Amino acid sequence: MSKHQHLQVVPARYPARTAGAILALFILAGVIQSVAFNPRWEWGVFARWFFDPVILHGLGQTLLLTLLGTIFSLFFGGLLALARLSSSWLLSTLAWGYIWLFRSLPLIVVLIILYNFSYLYDTLSIGIPFTGLSWGAFQTINVLGQFPAAVIGLTLVQAAYSAEIIRGGILGVDHGQVEAASALGLSASRRTFRIILPQALRAIIPTAFNEIISLAKGTSMVYVLAMPELFYTIQMIYNRNQEVIPLLMVGAAWYLIITTVLSVIQYYVERWLARSVNREPQPSRWQQWRSRVTPLHPTEEISHVRSH
Repeated sequence: MSKHQHLQVVPARYPARTAGAILALFILAGVIQSVAFNPRWEWGVFARWFFDPVILHGLGQTLLLTLLGTIFSLFFGGLLALARLSSSWLLSTLAWGYIWLFRSLPLIVVLIILYNFSYLYDTLSIGIPFTGLSWGAFQTINVLGQFPAAVIGLTLVQAAYSAEIIRGGILGVDHGQVEAASALGLSASRRTFRIILPQALRAIIPTAFNEIISLAKGTSMVYVLAMPELFYTIQMIYNRNQEVIPLLMVGAAWYLIITTVLSVIQYYVERWLARSVNREPQPSRWQQWRSRVTPLHPTEEISHVRSH
C-alpha cells in the first residue's frame, strides 16, 4: 500500500463565496415569490394566450425573419469583409463606406425609408446610369411589401455588423498561415476558404451568435411596418383587451425561448469547432457541474496533481 493513500485531502474553503451564494439565492427566492404569487401579473391570462394560434403565427413570422436575416446578412457581410480586405482601393473604400453608413443609421429609420420607397421611386429599372439605355423596369409598389421590406432592412443593417465580425476573425488568423499557403501555390480562393476561414470561425462564431440573438430581438422593430410578427401581434391584442402586462410577458417568454435555443446551438457549434484544437472533447455543462459537486477520491486527486 502506497504511503500516499494515507493522506487526507481537505478541500479549500471559501467563506466569502459561500456567503455570496447564499445571499444570491435569498434574493432570487424573493424575486420568484414576488412574481409567482402576485395576482397582478395575471398568470391565468398569460397561460391562455401563450399557445394561442394568433401568437404562434406571429412567432412563426419572427422566426422566419430571423432565419432569412441571418442567412442573407452573413452572406452579404462575408462579401463585404472580403472587399474590405481587398487590395483594390475601390472595393475597400466602397465596403468601408457601406459599413460606416449602415452602422450609423438606426434600424427603424432604414425600415421606414424602405417601406416608403415606392413614394421616393415609382419604378426601378436596369440599365446604364446617365444614359437612356434600359433593359427593363418594374413598379416598386409591387415588390417592396411589408415582408420584403423587413427582410431587406434587417439584412442591410445586420450585414454591416457581420462584415466587421468576419473581418476581425480573418485578421485574427496568424499571418504565417497565409504565407505558408501562398508558398504552397494555393490560389487566393483556396487560401481563403480552406486555410483562413476555418481558423477564423473559432473567433467569429461567439460574436456572430451574439448578433444573431440581437437580430432575433431586433425583429420586433418591424412593428413600424404593421407586419404581424410576434411583438406587433401582441400589441394589437393588448390594445384591444387592455391586458398589457400578461401579454408582454407572453412575448418576453417566447423571446427568452428563442435566445436560449440559439445559445444552446452556439455552445455545441463552438464545441464542435474546438475539435481541431483539443484532442479530447470539451466537457459538457453537466460534466462540469458534476465535477464540482462530486468530490474526488484521494488517490484520484493525487494522480491528477501528478499528471500536471
